[in-house]
Amino acid sequence: MARALPRNLHVISKHNVTPNMLRVTLGGDGMLDFPEDQAGGYIKLMFDAGPENKPLMRTYTIREQRVGEIDVDFVLHGDGGPASHWAAHCQTGDSILVGGPGAKKPLDHSADYFVLAGDMTALPAISVNIEALPADARGTAILEVIDQADIQQLNAPAGMELIWLINPEPGHRPEALAERMRQLPWPDGRVNVWAACEFTGMRALRQYFREERQVDRADLYISSYWKHGSNEDQHKQLKQADAVQAG
Repeated sequence: MARALPRNLHVISKHNVTPNMLRVTLGGDGMLDFPEDQAGGYIKLMFDAGPENKPLMRTYTIREQRVGEIDVDFVLHGDGGPASHWAAHCQTGDSILVGGPGAKKPLDHSADYFVLAGDMTALPAISVNIEALPADARGTAILEVIDQADIQQLNAPAGMELIWLINPEPGHRPEALAERMRQLPWPDGRVNVWAACEFTGMRALRQYFREERQVDRADLYISSYWKHGSNEDQHKQLKQADAVQAG
């Protein structure tokens, strides 16, 4: 099947969800043929000023979808990357080219217990996954945010424990998620794991889940969304090399 052409979407509104997370609502005629039920899937935002006149592309999660519009959450990085810079400065009516949507990575609801871990870049996808769980689901999520004020209210099942880690400098102490995970008792039964964060932190979590807990690969989704000190293109190359090495 041919890949869908990018669509032109417009900024409908934006507001701060927390001090360090900004939500931009996109819509317009480009949403007319946008598939339904894509919350948790990803899109590619396209920006000018790429090498060789190619657009810079940045990957973001669809936090929520309604008729004719989608919400996209941006972490407001201090380094002013192209996506967070655009989100901070865009105005109602501004347009942006958007590719996708790409596939969702949902939890397997047939598992006995759910373990999730991630930093603020993964919080939109984790939030979608948690809110889609059945009411009787049991699990734990460890969520790293920049500030206490960045803690969000999630519509989680009563049996889901949400543990918030505060890290004012994302990318520093990348093993913090894995260290906190090791402090938790490992549940009985079949455990389904979903984790995404900074590259070095991802590798620490992967080592824990695969080698120490021997989670079956069919029950483990783990990914890095960024690399401290690297741009997205450099990070993509690191991910490809790491995937080959990890097998």
